[in-house]
Parts: sequence; C-alpha cells; structure tokens
Amino acid sequence: MDIEKMEEIEDKYKKIKNKLADPTIYDDREKYIELNKEKSKLEPIVELIKEYKGLKKNVEEANNILQKNEDQGMVKLAKEEMKNSKKRMEEIEEKIKIKLLPEDPNDKKNIIVEIRAGTGGDEAALFVADLYRMYVKYSEKMGWKHEVIDVNATGMGGYKEMIFSLKGKYVYSRMKFESGVHRVQRIPETESGGRIHTSAATVAVLPEAEKVDVNIDHNDLTIQTYRASGAGGQHVNMTDSAVRITHEPTGIVASCQDEPSQHKNRAKAMKVLRARIYDAKIKEQKKKRANKRKSLIGSGDRSERIRTYNFPQNRISDHRINYTSHNLENIMDGEIDDVIEALIEEEQAEKLEEAGL
Repeated sequence: MDIEKMEEIEDKYKKIKNKLADPTIYDDREKYIELNKEKSKLEPIVELIKEYKGLKKNVEEANNILQKNEDQGMVKLAKEEMKNSKKRMEEIEEKIKIKLLPEDPNDKKNIIVEIRAGTGGDEAALFVADLYRMYVKYSEKMGWKHEVIDVNATGMGGYKEMIFSLKGKYVYSRMKFESGVHRVQRIPETESGGRIHTSAATVAVLPEAEKVDVNIDHNDLTIQTYRASGAGGQHVNMTDSAVRITHEPTGIVASCQDEPSQHKNRAKAMKVLRARIYDAKIKEQKKKRANKRKSLIGSGDRSERIRTYNFPQNRISDHRINYTSHNLENIMDGEIDDVIEALIEEEQAEKLEEAGL
C-alpha cells in the first residue's frame, strides 16, 4: 500500500469529521448514524497510518546517518533503527489492508450451534457430548453466555443431537469455521480388542437471525404440540409441552421439548427456525459467489469433512488449512484459539487476494 492511498484514507476521515461537526447533520439521523459508523471504522486505520508515517520518517533519518556518518557506533544504531522500523511498517501495512476488508455482516451476531451424531452409533453420540463440552469450555474462556435449546440424550452420556445458543462479543466471527463434519478416531471403552473406531458428528453454526433479517409470515407456519419423549426430557409423557414448527414454503422444521412450558418451547423453536431459514438464505447467496472463491474457508459448507480428532496419536488435523497439533487433550478442554486464529488468517489472506490488496 502506497502513501498516496493512505493519504486518501486520512482525507476521507477528515471530511467525515467535518460533516459530523456541522450542526445540521442532526436533521438527518440516518446520515448521522452512517457517518459515525464510517468514522469508527476509519479511526483505528488513521492511527496506524500516523504510526506508519512516523516510522517512515525514522527510516529516512537513519538512511541519512548511514550516508553521512562515519562513526561506527552511530552507523550500528541507525541500521538497527532502520531494520526495526521497516519490519513494523510491513506489519502496519498488513493490518491496514485487513481493516479495509468489508466485514461479514453476521460477525457480530450471536449464534445457534447444532451438533448431531453421524456415523458411529453410541461412539458418535459420545463424540457429540465431547464437542459440546469443548465449545462450552471455550465459551466460558471467551466470556460468552450459553443456553441449551434442545437436547436428545442417549443412555450412555452421549447425545444424538444437542442444540444450544452462544451470546457474546463477535461470537459468529470466531465460531463460524466450526460448521462441517468432525471426525473422531479412538478406541471405545467397550472395545475389548483395542481396535480404533472412526465416527463422526456434524456441526452447524447459525447466526441468530433478527426479525429484520428474516420476514416470516405466521400463516406459512404449521405448529404442532406433542408430549416430550426420550432420555433427557424432564417432563416426559406428562403434558403436550413439546413444540414442532414447520415453515411450509421452505420445508424447514424446528422443534423443542427441553422446557416444561409449551410457551418457552415455542419461543426457542421459533428462534431455531428463524436461524435455519436465515442460514439457508446465506448459503444460497454464497453459492452464487462460489465460482469466485478458491476454498471453502468460512463458507459454512457442512457437507465437507473439516477436522479429525485422533486420540491414539494425540493429534488434531484441520483439513482446510493443513493445520496439525499434537495437543488434543487441551483442545478438547476448550483451548481452540490456535486453530481458530489459523482459520481467520487463511480467510483474511483469501479476501486480500480477491480484493487485489
């Protein structure tokens, strides 16, 4: 990125500040909000540009010393100053480029996470429980709030299905990469021969949709009530508290039986239904842009196997970015920042390439 481009950004920032200083701006509330958002986005970039310009000046001064000074001590200091300043300038350039990339409009949203057992029977259900625990531990570390929406438990401590919400700062931006097929390789406790079994679970991370994101006509909904059933149902066969909602135009279904109150189950089911409809809408938009993309990072394509957890070798592998770590125990305990950061960096690199930055 050249200085000319940086000065364009500074000039744009100054113009926005001048507009906001004009008292007449309060007459147009929408414009005022829009300018404030733009100012907030440019502010950290302008600070980086100021630092960059200061470092550029340091490099020029160090270069003058190298050309004019014969004092070896001064020359050594100048070389060190030039080296450090240039390194920091490169870092700042990359930071500015990333900050100029358009934000995913869903990055700040809360999420609904759905984990379902795939191939592998009881072992797959136990793996669902492990993944759920991993995400809960990570959410605690991040200071996010988590709430169970619906659960279909097995008798062995596993789950056929676990649906829960996570609320907090930039939840979707960090968790969106978890969508996909997660595969586990390990020796089940019931396996007397010591053979390694392979099973799988599917994770879907859905941005929580607001009413403005998805307009649902209640005439398009079929709502059924029934008695809660299965392991984990707190009020099994007592009242018709469970709720199943079908969105007829799309065929998308959501159900909830975790709460004793039909009203609460209906509210939770609607939240899941709205998120699933919104997710389908996002997927359709991404499908239209798919020919411009070079990888599935961030696409949320759940048909792909994205990660393998190999317990005998204490290894986790993310197949999208050739990421491997031999720290599986800590990762299963919620220490997943490293793999998430690696996925974010890959997504940013791809976006920078697409934008030609």
